Amino acid sequence: MNDSECVQFLQWALPHIHMRWPGFRKVRNQVCKRLQRRLEQLQLEDLHSYRNYFDEHVDEWPELDKLCQITISRFYRDKMVFAFLEQQVFPRLLHTIEQRQETELRIWCAGSGAGEEPYTLALLWSMLFQSRFSAIRLSIVGTEINPAMIKRARRACYPYSAIKNLPLTWREEAFRKRDDQFCLRPDYQSNIEFRCQDLRQESPAYGEEPLFHLICCRNLAFTYYDMSLQQEIAQRIHASLDNGGVLMIGVHEELPPECTGFTIWSKRLGIYLRENCD
Repeated sequence: MNDSECVQFLQWALPHIHMRWPGFRKVRNQVCKRLQRRLEQLQLEDLHSYRNYFDEHVDEWPELDKLCQITISRFYRDKMVFAFLEQQVFPRLLHTIEQRQETELRIWCAGSGAGEEPYTLALLWSMLFQSRFSAIRLSIVGTEINPAMIKRARRACYPYSAIKNLPLTWREEAFRKRDDQFCLRPDYQSNIEFRCQDLRQESPAYGEEPLFHLICCRNLAFTYYDMSLQQEIAQRIHASLDNGGVLMIGVHEELPPECTGFTIWSKRLGIYLRENCD
């Protein structure tokens, strides 16, 4: 298939699975390669034949959905975001936790991929905050729809390209080289739980109350999903976030216009505060 054929197919297919074409423009090559492999598996001649295939095989839509899950990530992605977390977000949240006499900082990373973002947050905590807030425990839940990614996250070994943006001292302290991979030491993994979940259907729960202090949903829902689904997910996130808690989305994303219950903390970095509800 050529690029224009793939684009035309995606523009037709994506709305059927509540996704939107603009989010796929820059990453379509990844999806197009997967589509080519799927055509070969089904022994179909081209995308026109694949499009007709859906008429008699409605069970193919979930398969297409899997092909459209984007898995691009790395440690310390968007340096300015993590600088803001270090200088503003973590101090604010930890101060609130101390005032409430709580003992746990709870974070949910939605679309956690192979673990790059949750582990970066764990390193940020360990390197800069743990010794100063020894009475507080960090707890991170990473959710990801792809079981293969969950397996990679639990293994916690990466190529150099995935960790190169980390500060040098963090890399030297936290990783051990094994063949051509860099593996995270187990003591930096102990406060993270990975769950195979679909953000569109469910969220991790600590109880009936919204108890996450920080939710990271970057470069996922508000890039690839259509507006109605974005609204549903924003509501689910709001219900999972503590009063005054922080939502972090991608630097090129924004919440849907109809979304309520959040105030902008940093529009440039995609960081919001959940409004207090008495």
